[in-house]
Amino acid sequence: MAGTRFPADRGLGARMVLTMFLLGLLYVVFIGALTALGTSFLVVLLIAGGLLFAQFAFSDRIALFSMNAHEVSAEEAPDLHGTVDRLCALADMAKPRVAIADTDLPNAFATGRNPDHAVVAVTTGLLRRLDPPQLEAVLAHELSHVAHRDVMVMTIASFLGIAAGLLTRFAFYSGLFGGVGGRRRNDQGPPVVLVILVVSVVVYAVSFLLTRALSRYRELSADRGAAVLTGRPSTLAAALVKISGEMSRIPTRDLRSAEPLNAFFFAPAVAPGFSISSLFSTHPPLERRLEQLARMEAELGRPS
Repeated sequence: MAGTRFPADRGLGARMVLTMFLLGLLYVVFIGALTALGTSFLVVLLIAGGLLFAQFAFSDRIALFSMNAHEVSAEEAPDLHGTVDRLCALADMAKPRVAIADTDLPNAFATGRNPDHAVVAVTTGLLRRLDPPQLEAVLAHELSHVAHRDVMVMTIASFLGIAAGLLTRFAFYSGLFGGVGGRRRNDQGPPVVLVILVVSVVVYAVSFLLTRALSRYRELSADRGAAVLTGRPSTLAAALVKISGEMSRIPTRDLRSAEPLNAFFFAPAVAPGFSISSLFSTHPPLERRLEQLARMEAELGRPS
């Protein structure tokens, strides 16, 4: 990564560019289809743009508030700040703000629209369960996200899905309450509101799948970055195994309440049974992450 000592990931960069291109192309088709239907959607897009700006500008505050996390000073958490200081020195990057979330859920996350407005947070459950080397490996993973500007890219990539979802609701309620879109029909076709619903749902589904695929790859990339920076892939693997195992001890209610934030987490909080999070995961399977780290450990000449 330019500007830091995290290894450049051409695969991640290429996937980011490809995903943004495909989403942009999808956006053009989406707007073209709505224009051809003569639909008034300016207000909806303005609302979606406002939500994008708010998510982009205040993503750090939103994430901290959602997790009931608070920033901590070096005096309040000297060991945690010391670890972040060492990693930032190794990576030759600016130090982000540091926060702690008071929850037993063992996890960590990074957020912020760019490295200058980034924050790295850990939960009290994570601090209780990991030893110092494992905590360092997890923090290196989160700092890799910051260095690669993952939050900014994922926020922009989510814009089309937000716009399509809002437009779907707008079209549905307009038709439901007899709005203009519900009364207008093509001469030999279905109601315009139905066409809008179908187009919006398809666009949302495609953008959702594209961003989920990018999210899974960026987690693998952050694992690689952390392993290279610390030089201990096996330590990160041990942290992954421990955190994943400890998730089973967390009450299902708490896991389900945390699932909406999975895109930020080091390890997904997935409750038992069926859920959207388990069907369309923001993270690759644990086995795949461990296999990648085992290969890196072998390449470094250490027994896996």
